[in-house]
This record gives sequence, structure tokens and C-alpha cells, in this order.
Amino acid sequence: MGESCRKSTITAALHQSGLYGRVARRKPLLSARHMKARMEFTFQQDNDPKHTAKITKEWLHNNSVTVLVRTSQSPDLNPIEHLWRDLKMAVHQRLPSNLTELERICKEEWQWIPKSRCHKLVDSMPHRCQAVLKNCGHTTKY
Repeated sequence: MGESCRKSTITAALHQSGLYGRVARRKPLLSARHMKARMEFTFQQDNDPKHTAKITKEWLHNNSVTVLVRTSQSPDLNPIEHLWRDLKMAVHQRLPSNLTELERICKEEWQWIPKSRCHKLVDSMPHRCQAVLKNCGHTTKY
């Protein structure tokens, strides 16, 4: 695959994910005043192998994208990771013996996660953001 094909694929993926479209065109998260001022932003990702591939790093660098790098599956800014852990622990305790049982138990346990748990995780986001900023993007107590 040629260099221009790879760049257009990454560009298409970013457009599809909303990095360009939402900020610049579809549903502006920034006001026109901020856009005119060329307000800087930081792209958040973890250390998943597809994010750390050489071609990805080169594209981000060549397009002057500032990246906040975090550890893979970091719960710091992804509270859903805590819910996945809760689910995993609950399913593990029930010891499913086959795939059908695993699927059933996962669905049951997911339904049993209290809404208050989700609210607590969402409510913690301001504190999570402050902790990550204070720690320069490195791991926090979350």
C-alpha cells in the first residue's frame, strides 16, 4: 500500500470517528470564535498497538496532532473500564461452563450493575480530568 493510500485511510478513519467532522463541521463543540482563534486540542488515545504503529505516529506528527498518550485500557479517563472489571469479576464468580452459559451470565450480570455505580463513575470525571492533568497524562489513583 502506498504512502498516500495509508494517509487517506487514517484521515478517513479520523473523519469517521468524528475527530475532524464533529469539531470542524457536523456538530461544532467549539464556537466559531474559538475556531477563528485556532484553538489547540489534544487527541486522546491509549497505547493499543494500532495507535502506536509507526504509520499512525508519523501521520499524527506530520499533521501536527498533539497526542495525550495513556496506558492501554486506562481507567483514568475511561470509567467504562471499571464496569468491565466489575462484570468480569461477577462472571468469574459464577463459573460458566460453556459459551452459552457465559453469554447468559454476562447479560444477567450486566443488567444487575446498579445505575448508581454508573452515576458515580460519571460524576468522578471532573476529578479524573484534574488528576490526569496534574499527573501530566500519567496513571492516577483512578
